[in-house]
Amino acid sequence: MTPPVIDRYFAAVNAGDWAELGDVFAPDAELHAVGVPPRRGREEILAHFPQVLAPLPVHHDEPTRVVVAGTVVLVEIRFTGRNRAGGDVVFDAVDVFDLTDDGTAIRRLSSWYDTAAVGRQVRAS
Repeated sequence: MTPPVIDRYFAAVNAGDWAELGDVFAPDAELHAVGVPPRRGREEILAHFPQVLAPLPVHHDEPTRVVVAGTVVLVEIRFTGRNRAGGDVVFDAVDVFDLTDDGTAIRRLSSWYDTAAVGRQVRAS
C-alpha cells in the first residue's frame, strides 16, 4: 500500500500545486536530483520544481510500481508531457523517498532519470 504522503506528493506535482507540495516535505528535507546541486529545506526544494517543469507546460508523473520498506519508498514512474513546441516528452524515472519516522512527511527524495535523453526531448522543436 502506498503511503498517503506519497500519493499527496504526486497529486501536488501533477497539479503544479506548490503550496500543497510544501506540506509533504519535512522542514529540513533534502532533494537530490541528477545533474543539480542538492536542495535543502522546503524553500529550496519548492523553488526547484517550477524551475525544472517550466519547459514542460504539460506534465504527468504516473507511478507504475511502488516498493515500501519501512520508511523508505521506491517509486518507478512513467513521465509523459509536452515541451513548449508541443512535442512529446516521455521517459521512465525512479524516485526514492525517505519518510519521517511517523510516515507523514518526506525527509529525503532522490530522483533518477537519463538527463541527456530528457534534455533532447525537452529541446526538440
